[in-house]
Amino acid sequence: MANADFTMQDEMRRAFGLLSGKWKLEIMWLLHQRTYRFGELRKVIPGITQHMLTAQLRELEADGLVSRTVFAQVPRKVEYEITPKAPGLGPTIEALTAWWQEHGKTVPERPTMRGRKPR
Repeated sequence: MANADFTMQDEMRRAFGLLSGKWKLEIMWLLHQRTYRFGELRKVIPGITQHMLTAQLRELEADGLVSRTVFAQVPRKVEYEITPKAPGLGPTIEALTAWWQEHGKTVPERPTMRGRKPR
């Protein structure tokens, strides 16, 4: 399929893919608020495994939404923050937050959680 044949639906599918997955929206919501260290993210996201957090952060970094800064110190310090193009997603995240505040109580809870057990 040539680029000229791409429809808006194709483009939106690509956009949805940037934030698809169980954890990416939550990670972006947190990073939209402030910079986090890896261990902090792992603690504030119940159920996420170290392997999955690493994979999701790498994908977000590869997509240009998250930057990773490694500090030359012992023990190693790594921080994650949103990139300059990621704040454009802020209104979407805020709209989802507002929707949840209005309708979240009407959504049935899921019976079990996969991944690491919350502490």
